[in-house]
Amino acid sequence: MSEPFWKTKTLEEMDAAEWESLCDGCGKCCLSKLEDEDTGEIYFTSVGCRLFNSKTCRCNDYANRQSQVSDCVKLTPENVRTIAWLPSTCAYRLVAEGRDLYPWHPLISGDRNSVHKAGASVRGRVTASEADMQDPEDYFEHMLDGEP
Repeated sequence: MSEPFWKTKTLEEMDAAEWESLCDGCGKCCLSKLEDEDTGEIYFTSVGCRLFNSKTCRCNDYANRQSQVSDCVKLTPENVRTIAWLPSTCAYRLVAEGRDLYPWHPLISGDRNSVHKAGASVRGRVTASEADMQDPEDYFEHMLDGEP
């Protein structure tokens, strides 16, 4: 049996379908994050992007997300190596670091819902949408202790 593509290819060598399949659908990158201006430390919140569907843990308009959300970050082989807020469980980060995927990752389990069953997603943990935030100070009420 041959090795899976994420063990034999670099991120740059992956085709579009392979790249997209690395996303486990956890939704963690779609949560608002706060950065301490003095220390650069990143704090996750339980506030989802205004396009984020907290039931499915998917973007409601993935194809057009960057034109609709000005600070939406499109992950690339180059930037996944430098984005400090990527969760420690993120497959893009894991592969970039030469590590294997978690057993609950859909590419391993064969089940698109395994990330949710394992409690590794934000399903059921999003407390607000960016669309509901009137004042930047409102985000502080939704700060998490550590990674989601």
